[in-house]
Amino acid sequence: MIKTDALIIGAGPTGLFTAHQLKLIGLNCEIVDNLDKIGGQCIELYPDKPIYDIPAIPECTGEELTNNLIDQLKPFNIKFHLNERVEEVKKTKDEWEVKTNKGTEFITPNIIIAGGVGSFEPRKFAPKECEKFENISIFYSVKDKEIFKNKTISIFGGGDSALDWAIELSKNSKINLIHRRDEFRAAKLTVDKMNKLAKDGKINLFTKYQLKNVKGKENLESIEIENDDKQLKNLKTDFVLGFFGLIMQLGPIANWGLNLDKKTINVDTEKFETNQKGIYAVGDICTYPGKLKLILSGFHEGALAARGCFKLARPNEKYRFEFTTSSKTIKSRLGIKGD
Repeated sequence: MIKTDALIIGAGPTGLFTAHQLKLIGLNCEIVDNLDKIGGQCIELYPDKPIYDIPAIPECTGEELTNNLIDQLKPFNIKFHLNERVEEVKKTKDEWEVKTNKGTEFITPNIIIAGGVGSFEPRKFAPKECEKFENISIFYSVKDKEIFKNKTISIFGGGDSALDWAIELSKNSKINLIHRRDEFRAAKLTVDKMNKLAKDGKINLFTKYQLKNVKGKENLESIEIENDDKQLKNLKTDFVLGFFGLIMQLGPIANWGLNLDKKTINVDTEKFETNQKGIYAVGDICTYPGKLKLILSGFHEGALAARGCFKLARPNEKYRFEFTTSSKTIKSRLGIKGD
C-alpha cells in the first residue's frame, strides 16, 4: 500500500498545477488518471487547438500547456499512475483507503478530484453510416491538424471548439461550417472573426442545417445536409469534424457519498472541500456560486485545495504562507541555489 499526503485523481492541467502547489508547501502526492497519457482533456480533445486565456501566455496549444506544466513539475519527481481508474474509496479512522482497477492501493488523509468532467466521450452524429468513417474521415477532436492541410473540411457545431477550428483550419484548407441554428454559443470575438471570414469567402457558412447522410466507399466523398424546410444540399468533403460537446459520466465517483449537483460536485470556496472531510474537488468537476469553467479558475482552486490538505497531512504543524520569490525553503524545493 502506498502512503502519501495527498492523492490527485486527474492528470489534466488543474491536477498538474495542484500537484505543484502541494509540493511547494512540502506535501507528497501521487497522481492517478484513467487516460494513458498526461494532459487530460487538453491532450485528449484539443492538443493542437490554440488557447488564449492563460495569464501571461498570449497563445498556446493544449499540448504546449501540458508540456510546460510537466516541466514545472520536474524538480519534484512525482509518481503518475496512468491508465488506472480509482474504483474504491473507503474511510478508515482519519484516512482514506483508495484502490484502483489495477489493484494499486493508497492510504492518504487527502483526496483531490481533478478529473475534469469525469469519464467522457463526445456526442456523435446520428446517422448510422457515420460509424464506418469514424477515425478515418470523421472525427470528434483534432489530434493532428496537419492531416487537414489543403483539404475540404466540413465542421459541425456552434460553440467555441467548432468556430475556433473553423478559423484555425481556414488558413490553409477549404471550410464548410454547418450549424443547426442562426445563433452561435462561442465568444463574441470568435463569432465576429468567423463572420468576417465567411464574408470574405474563406468559410462557407450553412445555418439551420444538420447532417442527413454521408456518402463514400472506403473514404468519405460527400455529405448531405438538410435544413429546417427539409431542403437538401450535397457538399463534397474530405473530412468531417463534429463538435457537439461531451457526454459526461461520473463513474465510481457517484458512489462516494459526495454532495452532487447533476454531474458536478458541490464544494466550499475556502479550500474547495466537499461534504466529505479530506476530499476536495477542483476544475470543471466542482461547482459553487459564481463558478467559471476556465483553466485559470482550476489553478486557483487547486492552490487553495493544496493549502487545505496541509492541516490533515501535518496536524501538528502550522502552515505558514511564503512567497516563492523570497522563501529559501521553496527555492530549495525547486532546486534553486542562492538568494
